[in-house]
Amino acid sequence: MQATKSYLESTRKQFLYYKTLGEKAMAQLEPEQLFYSADEDTNSIAVIVKHLQGNMLSRWTDFLTSDGEKEWRNRDDEFIDTYIDKNALMAGWEQGWQCLFTALDTVTPESLDSIIYIRNEGHTVVEAINRQLAHYPYHIGQIVFYAKMLKQTAWESLSIPKNNSAQYNSGKFAQEKAIRNFTDNELTRLNDTK
Repeated sequence: MQATKSYLESTRKQFLYYKTLGEKAMAQLEPEQLFYSADEDTNSIAVIVKHLQGNMLSRWTDFLTSDGEKEWRNRDDEFIDTYIDKNALMAGWEQGWQCLFTALDTVTPESLDSIIYIRNEGHTVVEAINRQLAHYPYHIGQIVFYAKMLKQTAWESLSIPKNNSAQYNSGKFAQEKAIRNFTDNELTRLNDTK
């Protein structure tokens, strides 16, 4: 039972970590850069956010009781930018993430082996969570990469800055061995940045 409780705590921390990475990347850009697309085949950061919001609302609404691909979802529309400004974009971002975290709060260790469906394909709750824990960081990585390319001034690193690995590792190995989630320190570090 402790392992399943640890799993739920870990997934929540990992989702929060990737949410924070995306926010810190977007915060480094000018508002208009969030809407920039290099060509017709490239999604802007705004479109990636809209897709994440749509996916999250579909997958996590009534997570344990209804198919994760809701009848009301229009996935194709997620790839058309309709946000009117950065505030609307960030409100959509927050709405999606809050739906996810609210749903995670309904998951208990006992429900992890339950079967839920996404497009009529059965998943254990663990599999469904893992599916999204792979999907969202994929898109967060796109946001971070795109933001680094669009940033016109010095990029504030969201991970270990170049040429600082030895110093970072030295600090880690100076600490006592302990069982902890890597996101605990990383979230603190990210939140201490501008």
